Amino acid sequence: MKFAAVAAALLAATCLAAPAMAEVQVIHAGHLIRDAEGAFGGPATITVDDGRIVSVADGLLPAPEGATLVDLTGSTVMPGLIDLHVHFDGNPGGDYREAAVDTEDWATVLAVVNAHTTARAGFTTVRDVGSYPQTMFALRRATAEGLLPGPRILASGPPLAIIGGHGDVNGFRPDVNDVLDNGFTCTGAVECAARVRQAAQNGSDLIKITATGGVLSQQGRGLESHFTLEEMESIVTTARSLGLDVAAHAHGARGIEAAARAGVATIEHGTYLDRAGLTVMREHGTVLVPTLMAFQGVSARLGTGVYTPTVEAKVREVADIVGQAVGMAHDMGVTIAFGTDAGVFEHGLNAGEFGLLVDAGLTDREAVASATTVAARVLHLENEIGRIAPGFSADLIAVQGNPLENARLLEHVDWVMVRGRTID
Repeated sequence: MKFAAVAAALLAATCLAAPAMAEVQVIHAGHLIRDAEGAFGGPATITVDDGRIVSVADGLLPAPEGATLVDLTGSTVMPGLIDLHVHFDGNPGGDYREAAVDTEDWATVLAVVNAHTTARAGFTTVRDVGSYPQTMFALRRATAEGLLPGPRILASGPPLAIIGGHGDVNGFRPDVNDVLDNGFTCTGAVECAARVRQAAQNGSDLIKITATGGVLSQQGRGLESHFTLEEMESIVTTARSLGLDVAAHAHGARGIEAAARAGVATIEHGTYLDRAGLTVMREHGTVLVPTLMAFQGVSARLGTGVYTPTVEAKVREVADIVGQAVGMAHDMGVTIAFGTDAGVFEHGLNAGEFGLLVDAGLTDREAVASATTVAARVLHLENEIGRIAPGFSADLIAVQGNPLENARLLEHVDWVMVRGRTID
């Protein structure tokens, strides 16, 4: 029966979900971090009503009659984490030829499981930047309505790519490439504008483009610019007219510089960034999303037979330089926001990015901010998520210790609430 596998997975995941949220929940926190710029506070009481924070008070206040009390007096409660770069409908290490075998139904099954895993790891909001055409839009709705356990999802759908570039189908016979084409390649400013409008029509929250070559595709001709500047400017202008930002996968320095000049909101990866590229990013307010965990996951699989020779060569080419741009970006005042490329490595290990960011030059507090207040601003949701304050969504996590002094503590999250619903 069509979609039988998906239906079975949805039913199983629904059984994992917490019961319907109580009308009023009172959370007793042993310590409280209201936001990454604030202090590490003492005992506090957070009141949640219908998925929103209605009050935050110092001390442990009694719960009103009929309210549900959540005792976290042995923990630190802080805002839920945000990952700006995930791919829920994929898992690491798959053979690229699976593109000709696996269905969108199967991708949906994977996405359901990975969304739950990611939420349980403390990530209460994610930006999915590349998926099958409808998979992530359906999951976005299911988690928003509480039908499935998972984070808030903002989704791009399929990325826009040049024909034969990173993000397009590569490595098959021409007739197979044609069959697998998802319809989101474009050539020229007019056609690229049309693809943006098509993505918006289909339900995209943002536009993702592959502005340069990539590492894990079978396209092996370098990591510099794919789109022309005219094409990228058309994409950005059209997206803005529809109220959408553009996120640009970009590795090569000159491709990054061109994407920033075109007005993209975020540069994803930024592997070969140099001072000239960072200067343009700073001038245009372009945010860097480094995805350092991706390269760690990819490098760990070198020589294991997971990747084709084409991909292995590209991985080895970038391995020694990964992360160097982050310290330079930090020193030059370029905004750095948290994103991991989960799906290239195992979902649920997203918080490993915190230690890598600190190693690259961020303070622990800055690393925490990159996944809370900074990421919320990137999503234009700074009045909804990223802080614990009245009126904000009840997206909360509990950990041990003080992550503002040791961000690696976020690798171990004890309790998670998304939109007032506890993730079991």
